[in-house]
Amino acid sequence: MPNAVRRIGLGTVFALLAGTLLLGHALKAPCAAGEWSDNRQYTRLCYSDNVHQLATEQLRGNRLPFLDACEVTTSECDEYPVLTMWTMRVAAWISGPTTTGYFYTSAIMLWIAAFITAFCLYLLVGDRVLYFVLAPTLALYATMNWDLLAVALATVGTLAYLRRRDGWSGVLLGLGAAAKIFPMFLVVPFVAARFRGGEPDRGIRLAWAAIGTWVAVNLPFLLLAPRGWWEFFRFNAARLADWDSLWYLACERTTGETCMNTRLVNVASFGLFVAWVGVVWVLKARREPGFPRWTLGFPILVLFLLTSKVYSPQFSLWLLPWFALAFPRLRWFAAFELADVAVFVTRFSWFGRYLGIEGGAAGLPVGVFELAVAIRALILVVCVIAWVRGTQARPMLATRDEELPAAAEVLA
Repeated sequence: MPNAVRRIGLGTVFALLAGTLLLGHALKAPCAAGEWSDNRQYTRLCYSDNVHQLATEQLRGNRLPFLDACEVTTSECDEYPVLTMWTMRVAAWISGPTTTGYFYTSAIMLWIAAFITAFCLYLLVGDRVLYFVLAPTLALYATMNWDLLAVALATVGTLAYLRRRDGWSGVLLGLGAAAKIFPMFLVVPFVAARFRGGEPDRGIRLAWAAIGTWVAVNLPFLLLAPRGWWEFFRFNAARLADWDSLWYLACERTTGETCMNTRLVNVASFGLFVAWVGVVWVLKARREPGFPRWTLGFPILVLFLLTSKVYSPQFSLWLLPWFALAFPRLRWFAAFELADVAVFVTRFSWFGRYLGIEGGAAGLPVGVFELAVAIRALILVVCVIAWVRGTQARPMLATRDEELPAAAEVLA
């Protein structure tokens, strides 16, 4: 492994990551206690889903997600996949019944996930880990919700794949999918790469390991509490187009409504996603027949975010490792980060106006927010086009017989 790709040491990487997370925490800290009567979550831009999960997910006491029914309230409950819900459950047991305690417990767990992700990326791409470590998106959304849990599992799964540990890669991607569905998307390009390389047995092993792990995690809850387990799927099928999605922009601008026909939107978004993945795959294969199929993970995730009816703010975290892995183009990465920050600021500022809050940062009109969303989407489209047209960046990690450097060597 060439030393030139590691001009900075792992200690420096971790120090920079700690700085990014500290800046993000400084932004979120004013909201940590959950005292939002002054609407500070919008006026001070410190909103986090994790602050009120003790209440909304009914985690005070010893209620067991899915197994114990939720009390009827105005908020959703058990709305996350199994591994995420039970990670929340563990965090609540550790923290006790206080909102502040739960927020800090969840934050520490998510920070650990960020360090694991950074370590894996450092092994894979050396200095390009900075695409993740220094990203403003990471500062803004590390503790917004639990997505870093799935990001870490997906990144470790990618490391295992590139080290030819296909079974372990499948297990890790299956666990990631049990926390958030997107790691399962990576199974497709990883398996395709094994088939392309004349190793279908390895691809099949990876696929079965991923599916089997997901089933193993979910099956007990499906059998013991089918209605509770199904809530995640029911909730997401029924929800309207999210504010940050292109579906919301299209419906709002054409009909003045928020895509009320959710069934049609669900079918159309899935169809568009599959179709565009097929188009991009074919175009790339024609332009560069020998391109490493596993790098399709980058456009697949981008296309899902562009075609889905939900693009929650923290979903941008999914892309950060893949900018480092498969599309290390600093100009376009910087453009995406600027647009993502603009979406964050304008989204929560507009919510202040939407709810009639006076003062502070609140009050930007919805048109500014919609413009930021449209610009971010356009940048992501250009990134996919550039990915198709460009020669693929390779991970610095050997993928066959070479061994990973020892931990002591990496730390040095």
